[in-house]
Amino acid sequence: MLKILFSPSEGKKSGGNKSKKELFGSNSARDGILNEYNAILNSGDENAIKELFGFKKFSDCEPYICDIFNSPLMCAVERYDGVAYEYLDFDSLQTEAKEYLKSNTIIFSNLYGPLLGGDTIANYKVKQGNNIGSFVPDKFYKDRFSYQLDLYLANCEILDLRAGYYNKFYEVKKPYTTLKFLKDGKTISHWAKAYRGLVLRAVAQNNINSMKEFMALEIEGLSIKEIKVIKNKTEIVYNIAN
Repeated sequence: MLKILFSPSEGKKSGGNKSKKELFGSNSARDGILNEYNAILNSGDENAIKELFGFKKFSDCEPYICDIFNSPLMCAVERYDGVAYEYLDFDSLQTEAKEYLKSNTIIFSNLYGPLLGGDTIANYKVKQGNNIGSFVPDKFYKDRFSYQLDLYLANCEILDLRAGYYNKFYEVKKPYTTLKFLKDGKTISHWAKAYRGLVLRAVAQNNINSMKEFMALEIEGLSIKEIKVIKNKTEIVYNIAN
């Protein structure tokens, strides 16, 4: 089976109507950091809330101020709506592709840590790189969940589509594959998010279950330039068509 590691996004959809469920690795493992997040939101300290969210104006914070334990829930893969998720375009996928993403995508949240795409979460806001009170999210989740992820992924092949920052949450110790995108011979950065979304969409649409199947997959607008192997990492370098 193929598992895809993916990043969250700063932007999120509001609302939700999903039922509460056990998150990857158990809900209780997150109690401390979620309670700390809730305490900041309920503190009334506008500066602390603005700093946590990364906003300059308190009015921008207000849509995110809620009780994280009693808020509408949405599947993680549906909650996020940044560039990668716009190009993934989850809502337009067939039911089978949606279920594939819910079961086989692992998203690394700045608040919740590692989540399966189908795990249900509240709307929240944590600026990438910010601490949550006394918690350093990337360190906390790396320490708390690496062993569980190692076990969960032990018999799986891994396609790592995360942005580099989220490597801090989990270091893959077994062979895995990453992607790099070139435009006119230069590495793209911001628009790499879009292509990660497009790749994830193609993987779900085609029910890709192995790297052998992935390597045979034709993705519109992309052609393989080279494949590099460095220790346990295989990097597929794509050229983006003009």
